[in-house]
Amino acid sequence: MTGAAGFVGSAVVRTLLQAGYEVRALVRPTTRRTNLAGLDLDIFEGDICDAQSMARALAGVRFLFHVAADYRLWAPDPEQILHTNVDGTRIVMEAARRAETERIVYTSSVATLALARGGEAADETSALQESAAVGAYKRSKVAAERVVEAMIARDRLPVVIVNPSTPIGPRDVRPTPTGRIIVEAARGKMPGFVDTGLNLVHVDDVSAGHLAALRRGRIGERYILGGQNVLLADMLADIARLVGRPPPRLRFPLPLIYPVALAAEAIAAVTRREPFVTLDGLRLARHRMFFTSAKAERELGYRARPYAEGLKDAIDWFRQAGYLR
Repeated sequence: MTGAAGFVGSAVVRTLLQAGYEVRALVRPTTRRTNLAGLDLDIFEGDICDAQSMARALAGVRFLFHVAADYRLWAPDPEQILHTNVDGTRIVMEAARRAETERIVYTSSVATLALARGGEAADETSALQESAAVGAYKRSKVAAERVVEAMIARDRLPVVIVNPSTPIGPRDVRPTPTGRIIVEAARGKMPGFVDTGLNLVHVDDVSAGHLAALRRGRIGERYILGGQNVLLADMLADIARLVGRPPPRLRFPLPLIYPVALAAEAIAAVTRREPFVTLDGLRLARHRMFFTSAKAERELGYRARPYAEGLKDAIDWFRQAGYLR
């Protein structure tokens, strides 16, 4: 398992342990291991961008889950995101090919899929072109998925691709961009919203989908692991209800927020801290990012609980972890 200490990765680790698998967790020496505390794991220090450490990590391993990714909508050096997500994926897959790994589940993203017109739910049939991807993160995930697909075709690499939508829930330590929205909204720091929407899914359902992909997924296929399509306004209203605050009422036109994002990124360039509002985030918000998991439901037996349960679990965890004071 790569990315084992992360938000999605640690959920997958728990699912595998509960199912009786022995798990070797690849972590960098500097990685926070809060999410792995108390788990019965074989901890292996290494880096997905280091071919030698990947070769050692895969020794004696039957299955590989490549979950690690740099999930940021802004970075001081966007090339870092591309290096980790594209070069790292290539190194991991090459190591798995040489190790003759029996089966691989690769965690991609719905960021690699083209959105449907008119706000309809998109499925797996429309791959996004890298030239059409907004921002370094989306470009990197599209490019990385193309690397994997090429190796499946050329080397018969036994990979099943899963495309999570927007996970929410416990153990979002960093937190992710969506987790930051939950925290800021729960603190009452978001007075308004823009007209956009996204597909929200409990992180534990995403992890169950990974195990289902290992057991029942078809080699070379991709499967959306999503939940409910939700308007941002409704999401913020549900957060307000869960924490006992009035919901935000102001609807901001997107052009009005662009100067805020410009200023935030200018400050971030000095502080080196990821801004809450980014230009790429606003460009993505121009469209409702709605998806359907019908294929995963049909072929993997995948099921997702109501997204409000993930929202509640996220808020409960953020509160217990001290993010909400």
